[in-house]
Amino acid sequence: MNLTEKTPENIEYMISEITTKLKMVNAEAIKATNYTEEMYDDLHEIYEMVMKKNSFSPNEMQAIVEELGNLRK
Repeated sequence: MNLTEKTPENIEYMISEITTKLKMVNAEAIKATNYTEEMYDDLHEIYEMVMKKNSFSPNEMQAIVEELGNLRK
């Protein structure tokens, strides 16, 4: 998958991967449809950071979820 392209499909993929990696219980709260291509770069940064780490502290998880919440339209 080419994540350099700002497409709705890539946004959906990144959100799915982030919620899976964070093992989010309420993954429905973060839907790909809540994000636009305007915020793609910020979302991509979060995605790359999440994919690089193997585990997250509760504080890190909370910060990531809050940042995703701030990006929502």
